[in-house]
Amino acid sequence: MRDFRLEISGLKKRVDEARAYLNIDQARIRMEINEQELSRPDLWDTPDIAKKISLEYGRDKDDIDNVENLDSKLDDAGALFELGIEEPEDSPELTSLEMELEELLASVSKELDSLELRSLFNSEYDQGDAVCEIHSGAGGTDAQDWAEMMLRMYVRWAERKGFELEIDEVTPGQEAGILSSTFLVKGRFAYGLLSAEKGVHRLVRMSPFDSQHRRQTSFASFDAVPFMEELEDTVEVDDKDLRIDTYRSSGAGGQHVNVTDSAVRITHLPTGIVVSCQNERSQHQNKARAMQILRAKLADLDRRQRQAELEAISGPQSDISWGNQIRSYVMAPFQMVKDLRTQYQTGNVDGVLDGDLDEFMESYLRFKRENEAV
Repeated sequence: MRDFRLEISGLKKRVDEARAYLNIDQARIRMEINEQELSRPDLWDTPDIAKKISLEYGRDKDDIDNVENLDSKLDDAGALFELGIEEPEDSPELTSLEMELEELLASVSKELDSLELRSLFNSEYDQGDAVCEIHSGAGGTDAQDWAEMMLRMYVRWAERKGFELEIDEVTPGQEAGILSSTFLVKGRFAYGLLSAEKGVHRLVRMSPFDSQHRRQTSFASFDAVPFMEELEDTVEVDDKDLRIDTYRSSGAGGQHVNVTDSAVRITHLPTGIVVSCQNERSQHQNKARAMQILRAKLADLDRRQRQAELEAISGPQSDISWGNQIRSYVMAPFQMVKDLRTQYQTGNVDGVLDGDLDEFMESYLRFKRENEAV
């Protein structure tokens, strides 16, 4: 029997570390308190509070169950190892036990790899939902097509993660693709993950819109801000600061689309922030969602301004500026996607465009933490 004790011991240490960075002791206390709250018959008289408590309870239970499941698997691994020690070296049962033990430990290691990503999140908003925007940039029709390709890439990524994605607005391009899109991604750590994607994305390919099929470089940007439904009470917006325009929706949406002026565009005059929503069924619903997105953007702007003030007071930082372009997607003359911040790269361009973005996100989050520690 191969000696698995060192491997099991190392995995147990990683589980203990997970118990620490997930604050399992505090999670147990919160879960007990929230469990009592959830049993109150009058709790749902205040839906916002009930929803918050329910969400917190679910997250804590998920973390506790994950750690307890890993503990249980490692206990099973220890028992299997003890059984194997008692088996004769030439026993067929021993070979079967070794294979089962290897698979079990590999499973635990993979689960810990996924769990350890949680330790990279340090913002109070990382666990929440995200409002995302894509805008086409330089490159004409190719850039507009690239913006649509990026939208599909993030839709596919959200599907892979089991997140809910709601497209609030899409502005079609003049010939193909899209000029812009706004969408909401709902799921635990949606913002924390998508914050790694902020910036300009460059595509290099043989242009399908060029009659001579020449190589074309085009650009599109991605941005994300935290989305919190309860911002109505914390972010004040004066109606006098708003210009509200209505127009007919474009794109898919059934008979309602292009029949009434249900789409809404809100401009916040003091900041110049513009938000649009066209995918709800009524003008009232579109306005309500657009206001939610506006408040999220204003809250993010306020946070960034406060951070800039603190940095100005504390003097120059050791932060490294990488410019606007964060990633290149090259489809000709070779196949490669490379993140210019972390240098992480892959030749599987089709996989990335189909939503396989986790390695890029994780490598950036690790890179960010390492640089913040310097």
